[in-house]
Amino acid sequence: MLEAGGSQDREPKPLLQSLQSLWETRNMEKLKQEMEAGFSALEDPWTWLLEVLETCSGWRCKGRSLGTFLVKGLQEWLMKNPEGQPSGLKLRKLQARLFPLLAQCQGNLLDPLIGIYELHAADRNFLLGQVNHLYYKDKFKEAAVLGIKLKLQPDLELEKMCVPLLFQDRMDLVEAFVENHPDLQQQLLRFLDTWFAPDFQVKEVTREFPSLKPEKVNHRLLNRTMFRLLDKFQLDPALCPNVVNQKHLSTLKYLLYKRFVEKTMTEENWTDHVQLTVQGNQWLQEQLVHLLVHHGGLEVAARWAMHYGLPKERLPRCVPEMMERLGQQEREDAPEQIRSPDKGRSKAHCYHLPLPMEQILVLSTWEALEEHKECLLKAGQIVGLDMEWRPSFGSVGAKPRISLVQLAIPGRVFLLDMLALLQPGGAQEEEEALTQFFREIFANPNVIKLGYGMQGDFSQLGKILPTFQAIEKQLCSFLDLLVIQKEIRKDSPGDLQKVDSGPKARGRRARGLAERGLSLLVQEVLGRPLDKAEQLSNWEKRPLREEQLLYAASDAYCLLEVYAKLLKDPSSFGLSPETLALLMMRTESAEVKKSGGQLDVADGSPQQEENEDSNPSSVAAPSISTPEVTPAQDFRVVCDNMLQGLGRHLRCLGVDAQILENADDHRKAAEIARQEGRVILTSGLPYQTLRSQVGEGRCFRVDCAQKAKDQALKVLEHFRVQVTLADIFSRCQACNCNRYLKVSKETMAHLVKMRGHPTGEEGAAPESSPPSAKDAGRAMEGRGEGLLQAPDSGPGALAPQLPNGVPLQIEALPAGVLTQEELSCFYCCKSCGKVFWEGSHFGRAVSRLRGSLDLPEGGGSLYGASV
Repeated sequence: MLEAGGSQDREPKPLLQSLQSLWETRNMEKLKQEMEAGFSALEDPWTWLLEVLETCSGWRCKGRSLGTFLVKGLQEWLMKNPEGQPSGLKLRKLQARLFPLLAQCQGNLLDPLIGIYELHAADRNFLLGQVNHLYYKDKFKEAAVLGIKLKLQPDLELEKMCVPLLFQDRMDLVEAFVENHPDLQQQLLRFLDTWFAPDFQVKEVTREFPSLKPEKVNHRLLNRTMFRLLDKFQLDPALCPNVVNQKHLSTLKYLLYKRFVEKTMTEENWTDHVQLTVQGNQWLQEQLVHLLVHHGGLEVAARWAMHYGLPKERLPRCVPEMMERLGQQEREDAPEQIRSPDKGRSKAHCYHLPLPMEQILVLSTWEALEEHKECLLKAGQIVGLDMEWRPSFGSVGAKPRISLVQLAIPGRVFLLDMLALLQPGGAQEEEEALTQFFREIFANPNVIKLGYGMQGDFSQLGKILPTFQAIEKQLCSFLDLLVIQKEIRKDSPGDLQKVDSGPKARGRRARGLAERGLSLLVQEVLGRPLDKAEQLSNWEKRPLREEQLLYAASDAYCLLEVYAKLLKDPSSFGLSPETLALLMMRTESAEVKKSGGQLDVADGSPQQEENEDSNPSSVAAPSISTPEVTPAQDFRVVCDNMLQGLGRHLRCLGVDAQILENADDHRKAAEIARQEGRVILTSGLPYQTLRSQVGEGRCFRVDCAQKAKDQALKVLEHFRVQVTLADIFSRCQACNCNRYLKVSKETMAHLVKMRGHPTGEEGAAPESSPPSAKDAGRAMEGRGEGLLQAPDSGPGALAPQLPNGVPLQIEALPAGVLTQEELSCFYCCKSCGKVFWEGSHFGRAVSRLRGSLDLPEGGGSLYGASV
């Protein structure tokens, strides 16, 4: 058993034993009552708790323990009973006893104990002494945690506290140590930066900590953490020049690889990025020359050394000799004179944009954007979408932002200059206007949008247009060709066999240069890859070069041609039936065809007048060919499993509505629609799949954001369906049947009583003169149709059956329904046997439906037209 001990009287021992007994039985309610009563009876609960914690070891473990329960219980008790708090010398003695316990505490007990013993109000020198005592006992983590909890960071030595934590891989504690202390944050980054100096030796640091091992320092993790801290605390990168230089050096190595190994960057783009990375940093300039000796050759290295005017004694030995041979060339012209040959693939073997430069329009003003908006928003338009921004290469400081948005339509490409349209510090109205422009395109169901892996593009767009994030949820009529590419079989016949598999192609793949992404899709479908030489351009530099304009336009326009080719001959690319249905989208005013390397646009192109009769179909749900007004009983639909609520609501209005089950594939809706001549009601992506599998106008897109009532009204309005009072509740909501048997109240009461089902007030059917089983059968004959089986007596008896063998669901009748005086009869569905009656709910529902449909006032009997 635990001993209370100490100077306390003998009260604590029986109290602790009592609490421990209750804890073992897990009688928590009794335990709480006994604990609060015990605290009230104790003369000094503060000393008593310390004695318990010093004696009991279980509270030091993770998880729930009696010690933990007592600490939190005393904290709550003291909030209700604040009198008698110790002070002066007595409180300081309790605080001194507490500190060794704090070093053993789990995190969830530190705050309660600090509050109970008022450590925040304790003498600061005393607290610092206690924390330093833990530190010199090699309890580095415990010392740091207490320093943070007691807010002692400004008076503790940062390097001394943080270095052991770095070796213990506790960067989370280091970060918490400087939280809310800007001076410490800057001091930490300056100190950590010294670890990335070229002459730094980690062994010099570990001499002060013999128990720590140098190999425990993870420089890569530390590097990433420093840049994260720069972003989190919004600090100047100049605080850590060494780590920034190392990052820029990694960027230079990557640029050299792209230029001289992959050969996928043009000289001009490469030069732009090198100069942007190196700038006036002499150390980086020297590193560039050393790297160029290996990758680009002596002449290229010497020209860059001359351009930056580097001292010869800091260069590789052979470079000064080459500089002397090159003579007295102008240094500032040197970068433009570096002409290492481009040995990449020939542009003749790449995709060629089938448009003249005159049809590539750069829109940099709001007037130009407004002028061309109409042709982008034309119903049935197909738009290829792409975006460009400056590659960051892990740059430090300001993050790159979207510089260009490409919108391609058949025969023309629009390049939106985002830097001009959204000036830094511009008016809020500009951001809202641009957001509205994108909303009109992206949320327009009448405009088909084509993209390729657009998630990253939308994320970047949301950074410069925060309000754009709401538009992503409204995207519709959008086809991501990346999804289509994943469906294409690699061993498909046709154009996929044209992918080069010769020695040169294998060599490129061996160096990691095989086509990938959109370029691979274009090669697979159109036979030639994209020329990606301008992909890593500096897209923030103005004016844009002609090569950049062509690249940007090609990236968007190729989507139109890929889509047209797949639409024309999907089977040659091994597309699955579902993917084929996705592609079989016809438009109202434009039909894209692949002809002779050009897009032949039937309607809506800049060169042709619009012909409204050329293609009557539409991306939005078109009107169905029906009479002027369709009676509700003649309107037949099948609802996708996403619209089960809509289906039940339509049944309430008399519409013949089949509803898919949760486990049904949405393609089943097309099969039902074809076999039974129904209209498909669906939503989201399945709409594009289903509408191509049925006749024109036989598929309608429903807005899932609306309630079922509003969805139903929209469907009725679109298809001009007339609902009358006789239609309301004329169909069974459970099974869609519109045929019922009318059963009198007396007969139903007799059937219920024979089944032993309690529905009356006292658990039995109301008293009456029940007919015999034979009479009950006659009463339910309706139109000459009798029961196949009358019920036997007793709770286990079989339910009465309809002529088709369907049992009546009389067990679903609620208690007391047969005692309602105003009730005269019941209606039994002939298909599922469900029983209905005209209760108060029926009256309220009819009133709501009458108001929604603007039906005339008047009576009407439930199911009167279909009995």
